[in-house]
Amino acid sequence: MRRFGKSKASNPRTAIGIVDTLHYIFIVSDGRTSESKGLSLYELSEFMQKLNVQIAYNLDGGGSSTMYFNGNIINKPTTNGTTISERSVSDIVYVGY
Repeated sequence: MRRFGKSKASNPRTAIGIVDTLHYIFIVSDGRTSESKGLSLYELSEFMQKLNVQIAYNLDGGGSSTMYFNGNIINKPTTNGTTISERSVSDIVYVGY
């Protein structure tokens, strides 16, 4: 039971969904704040199903759940569940156009 605790808990999450060929959905959920509790993995999967996602990938969560669009951060990432700031990470998913 202990191994699955974080997957059942509401936390910041980042995910990519494939709807169809060249049709992707990128999702970020904030969490651990008074504005947003986050999502459990089950809630994230239900949300993906509502969007008709065929294949979903859960990425790292927590303070690394940061989404940029056109050079701007569009969510409110948390560090240690208290400070609204982005966390340094070694990997990113980047889509160029």
